Parts: sequence; structure tokens; C-alpha cells
Amino acid sequence: MSRRSPSPPDRATDPQVPRMRLDKWLWAARFFKTRSLAAEALERGRVQLDGQDAKPSREVRPGDRLAIRQGSSPVAREVLVLGLSALRGPAPAAQALYRETEASLAAQAAWAAQRHLHAEPAASIEQGRPTKAARRQLAEWQRWSATLDDDEA
Repeated sequence: MSRRSPSPPDRATDPQVPRMRLDKWLWAARFFKTRSLAAEALERGRVQLDGQDAKPSREVRPGDRLAIRQGSSPVAREVLVLGLSALRGPAPAAQALYRETEASLAAQAAWAAQRHLHAEPAASIEQGRPTKAARRQLAEWQRWSATLDDDEA
């Protein structure tokens, strides 16, 4: 009769492995300013947990891998969860909760360099709305016609 050694406990069912809600962790790790913004990003599919779309109530554990798309960046930040915190603390404490992967850092740097090469169209606007005098100048400039005047006919 051979005895099988007990299999290692599954991380998903092991009560010893600490875990917490994903939206709360994203808020505590300072990826989002409010917990509701974190939940909204999760609902929109901007956060993947171990390669799968996650819901706000999904539990995160140390060792999990997250892909987070924020703002207008087309490149997702890949982070490895190192710790959990129920409180939103200062930035250095929040940064200790995760480690960004080398590939993610390289992709973010490449995207920043690419973005730096292309001018933002909105950056060329020096002022907001034109003043009344500027509107008059624009109106005078646009007062032309492709038809012949009465004098020349």
C-alpha cells in the first residue's frame, strides 16, 4: 500500500493565503484616485488579472500578475502583486505593494519616446477662444467670393 504525499494547498482555496478585493487593492496601491474609478476600469475591461478580465469583487493575492491600462496610454502596465493593504497610505508605502515588470517599463519608455516625437495638435493652440477683435479679423479674411463683381461684368 503506497501512501501519496499530500498535494500542496491550492492558492485559491487556501485560507492561509491573504487576499482582498481587486478594486480595493488598486485604490490602495494608488493606481486609481477613488475606489469607484478602479471598479469602473475593471468593468470596462482595462484591468486583467493573470491574463483574464477581472471584476471588482475578484480577489487578488500576492504573486498575481496584473495588466492595467490607464488614461490614454495604449500600453498596459504589467505589475506583480507583492503585498496587500486595506488602507491607502503614502506613495512609498503604495509602491511597496507591487513591482512593475522589466518588459512593462521598457514598453512604457518606448511609448513615451514615440509620443514625444509626435506633436500634440492641442499643444499648438496658444490661446483659447478668439477675442472679439480676432473674430472680426477672421470674418474679414473670409469675406471673399468666387463670383465676379458687378463692376467687371
